[in-house]
Amino acid sequence: MKECAVTNQRVERRVEHRKQVDQYYSVEFSINGLETPYKFKIWNIASTSMCILVKEDSDILSWLKVGDTMNVKYYSTDLDYPPQYLATAIRHITKNDQGRFKGHYLVGLEILEGQDQKKTH
Repeated sequence: MKECAVTNQRVERRVEHRKQVDQYYSVEFSINGLETPYKFKIWNIASTSMCILVKEDSDILSWLKVGDTMNVKYYSTDLDYPPQYLATAIRHITKNDQGRFKGHYLVGLEILEGQDQKKTH
């Protein structure tokens, strides 16, 4: 019975993750020390996180660290909803050496819990 509870929690986390990925199209954030804000499309490449793709020669890579948290502007897939700022953590930075995204890093993002992630007008 205990195993069912754990399985249900995993399924619920995957469903919640899917809602986040489906709800947002892109993100934008600024880094202190860099003049321009950066905007990235959200990709659902891995089953465990939403990711952004960063070119391996991009200046921003040296500024991103696993575990960092930042205030990220999320743009909805539905244009009727305004962008939202949500505290977000960088969960992984993984180099992709092959396939479609060769020459890029996958940067895994996680919206921190405890925030209202529902769309509101």
